Amino acid sequence: MRENLDENAPNFTSNLPVPALKLLDCSLRVSVIPLSIATIWLTVTNKQDNISYGKLEFSNFTGLKYMVCISTISAAYAFLATMASWIRCLVTKAWLFFVSDQIVAYLMLTSGAAVMEILSLASNGDRTVSWSEACSSYGRFCSRMKVALVLHALALCSFIVLAVISAYRVFSMFEPPAASHKEVDEERT
Repeated sequence: MRENLDENAPNFTSNLPVPALKLLDCSLRVSVIPLSIATIWLTVTNKQDNISYGKLEFSNFTGLKYMVCISTISAAYAFLATMASWIRCLVTKAWLFFVSDQIVAYLMLTSGAAVMEILSLASNGDRTVSWSEACSSYGRFCSRMKVALVLHALALCSFIVLAVISAYRVFSMFEPPAASHKEVDEERT
């Protein structure tokens, strides 16, 4: 570990001041909340009735229910993490934010991929298994799902940046590994 560290404040070696990094972190966490809520609202309220094929709702698709669940988790986590980032005793727990940000980012990635597959099948169909495309019959449903997926992707991008920031915070607390004498001699020759 680095010497002369204040135990209550993490040490950042970047030219970026700590308050700016904390402001960026907090802003990204806060931005995830409305993006996730909008994703949930668009998905849950999405339904369309077709005379030929019947009613289509989000609850007909496991992938959409999974995205709603993960969006709920990400919004709740973003809110709690924003509050926790201002509590001094939790700010020093960089590993907690690092692991949590990674987990939420991966969960959001998997749920976004599930919805992307649903939209791909709805838009293009799959002729090899005799599935026809459905977006021509359920255009409004598909359009709303595309918007929800874009909002979900924006929230995912925020969490990817948050994961990088939290990784920086964790790994900046340690010195880089020392090079052995043999490696130094090889570099000189």
